[in-house]
Amino acid sequence: MVGSADNATGQLGVGVVGCGYWGPNLIRNLVENRRCRNLTVCDLKPERLVKIRQRYPHVGVQSSFCELLNSPDIDAVVIATPLSTHFPLAEAALLAGKHTFVEKPFTATSAQARRLLDLARERNRIVMVGHTFIYAPAVKLIAELIQKGELGSIHYISSTRVNLGIHQKDTSVIWDLAPHDLSMLLHWLGEPPIQVSAVGRDYVQPGIPDVAFIDLVFESGAIAHVQVSWLAPSKLRNTTIVGSRRMVVYDDTENLEKVKVFDKGVSYRDPQTFGEFQLSYRSGDIVSPSLDSYEPLAAELDDFLIAGLTGRRPQSNAESGLQVVRVLEAAERSLMNGGHLERLEWEPIEVGVAKGDR
Repeated sequence: MVGSADNATGQLGVGVVGCGYWGPNLIRNLVENRRCRNLTVCDLKPERLVKIRQRYPHVGVQSSFCELLNSPDIDAVVIATPLSTHFPLAEAALLAGKHTFVEKPFTATSAQARRLLDLARERNRIVMVGHTFIYAPAVKLIAELIQKGELGSIHYISSTRVNLGIHQKDTSVIWDLAPHDLSMLLHWLGEPPIQVSAVGRDYVQPGIPDVAFIDLVFESGAIAHVQVSWLAPSKLRNTTIVGSRRMVVYDDTENLEKVKVFDKGVSYRDPQTFGEFQLSYRSGDIVSPSLDSYEPLAAELDDFLIAGLTGRRPQSNAESGLQVVRVLEAAERSLMNGGHLERLEWEPIEVGVAKGDR
């Protein structure tokens, strides 16, 4: 890796592995990124490659992953394949000396995530996970509010991510949808949870839970609740953050006012006499801050390319990917054990924003 400047002026040759559901979005953004050159797409299905060449005649296509890795024109690999293939493909890419981007969830186990993290350090290469939401303007704004202490101490966060479908064949709704909310929670709070519990059911496909409720406890005292489902009448993407000073509602389905900051709260005064207590309620302004306008996926891929060119640590790094995978594992263990409380111990890893005035 070269240099350490914030603004990378070079280019990387990039190979995209997988152009099914999400791959075309990655390809489109890489085509438009000036830091990307010699873009090559690899997929086992020829009909997918034909569609890519029809849309982007200048993009190379390749059916052999091994040949892609052996190409001297490829400096970085972007993996958008099923979860079960993430680890073997990413491990091979790192062993071949390529910077590696892996779509969420990072890996199927925390042991695999640790292996990729260690391998990237050994080979002096970037490995990054596709936690796209932490690059979203609304999520970045909320992170800034927390970092500056505008919300005060964070009491709790409640998140709902539900819709009707798309049911996966090889993974539960926890692994499919919860990485989005978990990556945001860890980013906002700047700490991983110390306790995780979850309940859910497999109503449609036996053995594959399609609805789950995840509860998390953090060492700072904050708690969080995450609801995920493929079995809901409407699409909801709603998060509420309650702090000691202000409260925030983030609705990702809103077009204009995705974030609303409520100057509301309640304070408790110690009783002066037996049986007496006083609660003071505050109801102030509701503000919807203006947000930057850009595609989060474009910002995420740009961060990956800059990291590969300069050696700068990407925001959605492998450490955050490992943390999310460990929480997913704990949630799934709890779900399979009837909601049993899972306790987690963590080695110090600096991930996320500052904690405000907690």
